[in-house]
Amino acid sequence: MRELIGHGVGRNLHEAPEVPNYGKRGQGVKLLEGLVLAIEPMINMGKRDIICLDDKWTIITSDRKPSAHFEHTVVVRKNKSEILTTFKFIEEAIKKNQELTYID
Repeated sequence: MRELIGHGVGRNLHEAPEVPNYGKRGQGVKLLEGLVLAIEPMINMGKRDIICLDDKWTIITSDRKPSAHFEHTVVVRKNKSEILTTFKFIEEAIKKNQELTYID
């Protein structure tokens, strides 16, 4: 998907820079120390073309094949990055719900 992107996080939730899920090494925004980004990859089994449903929120692929979206917020530190988000609470909920399949 090329229409949906990650973004900077600061005083507001969605800030510059835009963080596309595609590109070529060395051609994007330079990652400087202190920059906080929401990285939001989307993985599709089919085509990358998308449709927004009538609720103005739900996004599906035009071929309606399975897709997955997740987000991590990271901060750029000196010579490294640090992941600020956790899926601990989601993993705990999945384990407690017998109707869901937990993948370890």
